[in-house]
Amino acid sequence: MDRNIRKMDDVLRLLDGLFAPEADSWTTDAAAWWDSLYADRSSPVPFFAPKPDENLVRYVERGLITKGRALDLGCGLGRNALYLAALGFDVDAVDLSPAAVAWAEDRAREAGAEVRFHCGDALALAGAGLDGPYDLIYDSSCFHHMPPHRRISYLDFLHRALAPGGHFALTCFAAGGMGSELGDTEFYRRSGLQGGLFHGGLAYTPESLRWIFSDLTEIELRRMRDEVPESPSFGESFLWTALFRRSERVSEVR
Repeated sequence: MDRNIRKMDDVLRLLDGLFAPEADSWTTDAAAWWDSLYADRSSPVPFFAPKPDENLVRYVERGLITKGRALDLGCGLGRNALYLAALGFDVDAVDLSPAAVAWAEDRAREAGAEVRFHCGDALALAGAGLDGPYDLIYDSSCFHHMPPHRRISYLDFLHRALAPGGHFALTCFAAGGMGSELGDTEFYRRSGLQGGLFHGGLAYTPESLRWIFSDLTEIELRRMRDEVPESPSFGESFLWTALFRRSERVSEVR
């Protein structure tokens, strides 16, 4: 008989086990899945191309974000981290996949870019220098691969790591475009996506994103623009892009 729940962390760990019963945690399972994807560097995966997201480029060009300390959350091959570093940002980048981080480090050396890469779960790496404060936290399609209960951990991380007045930006699957549209309740009734969380991910509506990140001020929320293969930027319209700003006055209590 198990009676192991006493704190919120115990609840989160129990729910994690629904998604990766054969692994130590859902993040371990995710790292293995992404490693298998990044193992073939010749694979024609669109987001393997070394170019930044079109929305991130436009934020910079429009002056919506300016140079400062940045975190690329779920950095993959570092395409957005390298772009920010080239503009003079002080950049940390983190990903669960050792294969992705190794490849990103190779790209950074080739480009002569200064980026501090970290391998692991960013939401649990505060003691490794990822506790901020960051002027920009950028998430290119990491958020939608997290199980619903880990939004709690994600929001706690933002509250801890995003500087007052700082910006948070993300891209994520758009409902009607890509990703599972199962409601949260049904998601747990079915014990997740049966191994498809990392591959399929969760779709979101603009209303759900605004509600989840309602502690922040919305600057822009729109579909990502499709970019042709020869474009210097990456863009796929099945994704939302969103930019939020944190208040200059930050309460200690959420």
